[in-house]
Amino acid sequence: MTRPTRRDVLKISSATILTALAPRLALSEVATGVPLHGLSAFGELKYPKDFTHFDYASPDAPKGGTFAFSPWSWFFNQSTQTFNTLNSFSPKGDAPPRMELCFDTLMETALDEPDSIYGLVAETVTVSGDRNTFTFKLRHEARFHDGSPLTAHDVVFSYQTIQKKGHPSLLLLLTEMKEIVAVDDHTLRISFSGKHSDRAILDIASIMPILSKTWYDTRDFDASTLESPLASGPYRVGSVSVGQRIEYERVEDYWGRDLPVMRGFNHFSRIRIDFYRDRQPEFEAFKKGDIFFRLESTAKTWATEYDFPAIQQKRVIKRDFSGEKRPQMQAWALNQRREHFRDPRVREAIALCFDFEWTQKNLFYGRYDRSQSLFEQSDFRATGKPSPEELALMEPFRDKLPEAIFNEALLQAPSDGSGRDRKNLRRASELLGQAGFKREGNQLVDAGGKPLNVEMLIQAEVFTRVYSPFINNLKAIGINAFLRLVDPSQYQLRLQDFDFDMMGIAYMLDATPTRESLEIMFGSKAASIPGSWNFPGTADPVIDALIAKVSEAHSRTELISILRVLDRLLRIRRDWIPNWYAANHPIAYWDMFGFKEPKPDYGFPVETLWWLDEAKAKAIGKI
Repeated sequence: MTRPTRRDVLKISSATILTALAPRLALSEVATGVPLHGLSAFGELKYPKDFTHFDYASPDAPKGGTFAFSPWSWFFNQSTQTFNTLNSFSPKGDAPPRMELCFDTLMETALDEPDSIYGLVAETVTVSGDRNTFTFKLRHEARFHDGSPLTAHDVVFSYQTIQKKGHPSLLLLLTEMKEIVAVDDHTLRISFSGKHSDRAILDIASIMPILSKTWYDTRDFDASTLESPLASGPYRVGSVSVGQRIEYERVEDYWGRDLPVMRGFNHFSRIRIDFYRDRQPEFEAFKKGDIFFRLESTAKTWATEYDFPAIQQKRVIKRDFSGEKRPQMQAWALNQRREHFRDPRVREAIALCFDFEWTQKNLFYGRYDRSQSLFEQSDFRATGKPSPEELALMEPFRDKLPEAIFNEALLQAPSDGSGRDRKNLRRASELLGQAGFKREGNQLVDAGGKPLNVEMLIQAEVFTRVYSPFINNLKAIGINAFLRLVDPSQYQLRLQDFDFDMMGIAYMLDATPTRESLEIMFGSKAASIPGSWNFPGTADPVIDALIAKVSEAHSRTELISILRVLDRLLRIRRDWIPNWYAANHPIAYWDMFGFKEPKPDYGFPVETLWWLDEAKAKAIGKI
């Protein structure tokens, strides 16, 4: 599950790194008491007040056509395999991806800047002198799809409701919101406790959906429902076949279509998502032309199966697109709510049983790199020994930190590539022995005779091929390990209830993570909230303290030091076991689209950036 288009992985050049490390203006230093057309965490805004559109937008692109694709990114309660509700902002049920396209937000993210937002529903924002209060002036022309006005009262209702009943990934962002008031129909005031990150407003204003208060006066917000909610965004729900297909229809008279943050986007008349329980039938649908765009997530398929007729006829294009300049993690979580996984030696032993080198050669076709960090592909990835700035951050916690954090950043043990590295497996057995497990027959048991079980939860058959050698190594040292394949609904429910031993996730953070976004993944509070993304149950006061320091960073340089220390500690704890990552997007698409290059650095929402090229579509028989 990955964070998609609202805050939707190129290697950063040395020139870019130098720019990122240069002293820049922090949000805590922006002008107060004056209306602003945008906000940026670090640095001046790229776009002036009178800008007409983002540089990566295409205002002259034609409108029309259908974009049928398989989403590779989703969030909240969304699923790419099925859906049983159209309520995407509650923890209940499985919603279809891209429901967020139907909803407006106060402000919109710029995908060619790492940390800037500009006015959408809000024309301006004014920051108070103590920087705890933000006053938004809303556009009078903002409308819901039924023509009713969108007012400050709708925003108040939305934020207050989500703060109480929303999906954890939303409500946790509002933890420190103390008050939200509609001063009048078009003036909104949001006040925070003072404990918030001064950059929290960037996430809140650009992610939080605006709901219709009137529409929900007669409906339950947290109900799992197939009634399409009244919204105000550039798309509305069209035809629906429950669990199988959904179409989003472009709103021709969308009130915000000519705003600078919206001009040059949303070209397709319809966006269609078909749902498949397994990747192979989805791939077959793409080969036939029922789906037009596909990001390939299986290395074997990319290397060996893209030789079908449409490829040979050059009707389908296969290429790599650069990834985003945002920290990403792909890792396994071991659920520490279960006693056996609370000992870090157990987690380290399990990590030692994964032979990446063998997997890379035999199963991945050399497509992936070994992941070491939870902030891969970013400046936040710790390397070598701690810098003086990192050491200064660690010193107050010295007696609570493992000694290893003061040395080289932890790297996972490489294997000999044999598939069963005896040295690593022997070390894993030693660690489990130190943790109190002993061998009885073919399995390890604790002091009470309880076996060490590891159920690896998966929702797609494709993972069996990659995970089976890992499972075999775990069994070889006495762990009763096995795969558990469940349907998408059960998978979502078990994750929400933290009912698993081990699971995997791919996740991309914002280019400039906030305290609030980090708390959702790593904070102690999130560990006890069902539906949060703190799947391992991480609850460490030092981690909480480091995350709190993120809100105190006044420059990107300071932020980098804080997150590198956090990275060092998380890697030593092994709450998450990083596995592998890809630097680029392997993408195939039917050659019927136009798009602007290069793609923006901080997001790749093809469904809103690309457009139908009728000449190309006719040439390949798609019109």
